[in-house]
Amino acid sequence: MMGRSLLFVGLLGTVALAVAGGLGFGLHSPSDPGMQRHVIAALVASLPVLFSHSWILLYLLGTGKVIGGAVREGGLDPALLAESRRLRRVCYAWLLLAAGLVAADFLVGGAVAANTAKPWVHHALFWTAVAAQAIALWAEWRGMTANERLLGEVDGRLATAAAV
Repeated sequence: MMGRSLLFVGLLGTVALAVAGGLGFGLHSPSDPGMQRHVIAALVASLPVLFSHSWILLYLLGTGKVIGGAVREGGLDPALLAESRRLRRVCYAWLLLAAGLVAADFLVGGAVAANTAKPWVHHALFWTAVAAQAIALWAEWRGMTANERLLGEVDGRLATAAAV
């Protein structure tokens, strides 16, 4: 349940990124009247994206520790722990990439507003960040769904072992 909530926050952040991007296109200088709206929208969009990725990372880390403890203490198949680690590696790569790109784009946007970076760099980072965010959400959804199944399997095996 918590995983789905975090994914929903990430999805809302992605929609907000698109809105912030839409507000930014067509701006030509830091003195444009819409610049303040764009900056605030970008900040509001970046925070839930970074929040959701951070908590998904911690959630997967925590459930991985639980699975590891259950495998060791319950004498379960070590393949369960290996699968948990594999799921984390796939998710971590995408969520860290997406979070890093979103943060970098926000920071480069500040450099563009200060006239110390070219707008095309900010635009390229934006599109790259949105693509990475979409892929990260998909990878996180798949990884967290598989992780929930794995937790259920571990619980089932522990219950069976306890009954014997």
